[in-house]
Amino acid sequence: MANLYREQAQQSTYKDVRFEGSQEDWDALLNKSTTFYVGNLSFYTTEEQIYALFSKCGEIKRIIMGLDRVSKTPCGFCFVEYYAREDAEACYKWVNGTRLDDRTIRVDWDIGFKELRQYGRGKSGGQVRDEYRTDYDPGRGGYGKQTQREETRQLQTPFLHATTAYDPNSLPAQSESGASPYKPRDDKDREPDRGTKRRRYEEEEEPKGQPLVKREEREEKNPRFREEDKSDDDDEEEREKERD
Repeated sequence: MANLYREQAQQSTYKDVRFEGSQEDWDALLNKSTTFYVGNLSFYTTEEQIYALFSKCGEIKRIIMGLDRVSKTPCGFCFVEYYAREDAEACYKWVNGTRLDDRTIRVDWDIGFKELRQYGRGKSGGQVRDEYRTDYDPGRGGYGKQTQREETRQLQTPFLHATTAYDPNSLPAQSESGASPYKPRDDKDREPDRGTKRRRYEEEEEPKGQPLVKREEREEKNPRFREEDKSDDDDEEEREKERD
């Protein structure tokens, strides 16, 4: 029976690319391991669901969820570690290839979890397989990361073509002397300030060639009022003299 389990361990399709030993060293560690690498999980599968399935084969020591390196959210894999080798062998026999969250999960022997292995190694932070996937998988976040970036680029292309690009050749060239091609605004083109407007309203225009007279200096003559202090009797005497 030991030989049978040893053959099963050597049939594992998963190997950590960062493992520095040889294939023989890897196989020797697998033959005494109690840890599994579980792949093809849905991003929405919880740790409780994994525990409920794998605990049917034996007592679980710990479950380490695989996380996106950037967002720190589940990205479709985990590590399951048992206390006993016998329980792990039963798990590999009965759980590998079963369905969890409507997905066929893959269970492979692992040499043992080490810190930082819980993070995805893809360029965008998730798993490498999700970088190049071209099919649509709702359980794995839709299309692959590269496909999503390509679709985003195609949607932005019409907008980029519609936007006028900056062209330095369209600006007026400077003269040989280095002077600016832009002419400063003349003082007469500037709008007068409020104080100047107020002074203009207070003044009255006179015929050309004559100075302007301020309103307060101008004397208004009203025929209804006498210019000198005269009484009504004086006016009567003047009228009688005119009759004579």
